[in-house]
Amino acid sequence: MGRNVLNGPAPDALDLGAGAVLTAPRVSIVIPARNDADALARTLDHLGGLEGIAASEVIVAASGDPEATAWAAAGRARLLQPDGSTRAELMNAGAAAARGDVLFFLHADSFPPRDALARIRAALSDPRVVGGAFEHLFAEPSVSLRLITWINRVRYRLTRNYYGDQGIFARASVFCELGGYRGLRLMEDLDFARRLRRRGRSVLLREPLRTSGRRFLARGPWRTFLFIVWLLGLHTLGFDTERYAERWRGPADRTPGTPWPKGARP
Repeated sequence: MGRNVLNGPAPDALDLGAGAVLTAPRVSIVIPARNDADALARTLDHLGGLEGIAASEVIVAASGDPEATAWAAAGRARLLQPDGSTRAELMNAGAAAARGDVLFFLHADSFPPRDALARIRAALSDPRVVGGAFEHLFAEPSVSLRLITWINRVRYRLTRNYYGDQGIFARASVFCELGGYRGLRLMEDLDFARRLRRRGRSVLLREPLRTSGRRFLARGPWRTFLFIVWLLGLHTLGFDTERYAERWRGPADRTPGTPWPKGARP
């Protein structure tokens, strides 16, 4: 439906000396989007300035608001509109259509560092590395969001279990071996990060990837953070968190991060 003009020439070649040349892995950037055309447009604007983007491909797997999403993606990404609306379903659909050796999953409101693609390729030059993620940082200059970021950094530096707003990446072959994202409506990124870590070495790239904290700001930073801690505790103990999915995602026909109704308990 959309055109992918970001698919450029073949990836750069790495000269290893003595006439040996190794082709750098091609990165496929996969972005799930649900009724989020405005945020998607800002992210695609940002991706256009990444170093090496011409040798990569950008795939948007979208649900809802087809006209606005097509406008946002036109000329900048390959647009898919698969069945299903959960993040896991959209990312799996995008990964299935990807042609790269590496899959780089972004939220529709995330902004990777300018040299993100080179950093990913450098990390995967070690054959022991199967994937990883970037350092987390909220885009907005809020004191509460900064504190939440630092708390979160302590967690994932100790556990190597990453959230999707850190820009999880993986070798495409490993992603397939793991069966992609499980059909979860919640915690699908954490579940995948855990399985990825058990498959091989999962690295943390210490350059921040900025993600909007709009969901936190709309719902209250600490209220939202405590809800996440509650969900994380349930997930860690093996309890079902699926019944909280709609509460976290918000109505399917509205932008993600819609404020909770006034007076409602998360």
